[in-house]
Amino acid sequence: MSGFKEMLAADNQRVFLNVQEFASLRTVVYEGQSFVDIPVVLSGLKEDERQLKASDHAEGLFLVKTLLQCSIDDLQRVQPQKGARLKINNQEGGGGFFHEFYIKEAVCEFGLLRLELEDVNERNRWNIY
Repeated sequence: MSGFKEMLAADNQRVFLNVQEFASLRTVVYEGQSFVDIPVVLSGLKEDERQLKASDHAEGLFLVKTLLQCSIDDLQRVQPQKGARLKINNQEGGGGFFHEFYIKEAVCEFGLLRLELEDVNERNRWNIY
């Protein structure tokens, strides 16, 4: 079975997290620690209009959702926790605009982290790609 796990980890690095194929180099900041230019895949990015409640007076705010996937090795084996905050930038090289997200779900399978991220923001105020 370890042969399968090794093959899966190699495929993740060689194909899925390959910046020539799917991934982009981004800087991730978690608990004050910066992980500069690691390969990540951001998918499912969308804005949804929030469901307003009768006592909610914050019109014009939208729920931003995305799925971030990266290798746990690139985060020095630190697994982000559900409920924490995480920042990610929009360009290679460690600079650019950093957007802060709430971690809704955090799962690590076969060395690949899958983080469901959310934030409430004004429409068109950010560009993560």
